[in-house]
Amino acid sequence: MARRPKSTDAEGPGSPGAPGSHAPGQPAFSPSHAVRLIRSTVPPMDRAGVPFVTAPLAVALAGRRRRYVRGPALAAAAVTGAFFRNPPRVPPTRPGVVVAPADGEAVLVDDAPPPAELGLGDAPLPRVSVFLSVLDVHTQRSPVTGVVERIEYRKGRFLSADLPDAAEVNERNAMALRTPDGHRVIAVQIAGLLARRIVCRTGEGSTLGIGETYGLIRFGSRVDTYLPAGSRILVERGQRTVGGETVLAELPDAGDAGRADR
Repeated sequence: MARRPKSTDAEGPGSPGAPGSHAPGQPAFSPSHAVRLIRSTVPPMDRAGVPFVTAPLAVALAGRRRRYVRGPALAAAAVTGAFFRNPPRVPPTRPGVVVAPADGEAVLVDDAPPPAELGLGDAPLPRVSVFLSVLDVHTQRSPVTGVVERIEYRKGRFLSADLPDAAEVNERNAMALRTPDGHRVIAVQIAGLLARRIVCRTGEGSTLGIGETYGLIRFGSRVDTYLPAGSRILVERGQRTVGGETVLAELPDAGDAGRADR
């Protein structure tokens, strides 16, 4: 009786094409591939966090022989590094949209006058307020592509940022952007109960791309986005947002820009 040929399903892990196999001549482990995997999993840290992470690492190094010092110091460095994380984001490519300037929760979707220090009048504009808890990513991203027309910083109080009155009385940094279509969009960084520093890394006359990181607020805060009249709001109160990716609104037609923003 002739012998039956061996089934190809019986190939082992080392057989060509079997799971876990690699091409001849290639190493089973590639350090560069491992680095790419780590970078894609662990988000980079914003440079504002460097001194806050370096300090506990220095304590851990100095107390490396004492576990009760080394352990808490390393834990503090890890928690602080996580707070200052700045993950890459992919903004939408379709024109005429406004993206969330920050991660968090939309706590207000209403109409309100823009910050008085910008000198843009007191007519109410559509507004979306995003509250950032201490667990959220705290970098801020440009809601649109545009030229920075004006930046105004105003000192104030440090109420809990999720309160409606926080926009009026808390310390804040207001930025007005002009889009290529002529629309004006305003992003306001507002300090919160634990926040004691607002960082803005752009200046008047600079151009920001949609979703581009431009600033950071430390330890709990809020970011308000004021939109041109006639914008179509696409988020609801209580919705979670992802900075640089979640679409907050659609801008009016380009032909309405001059009438809506002046």
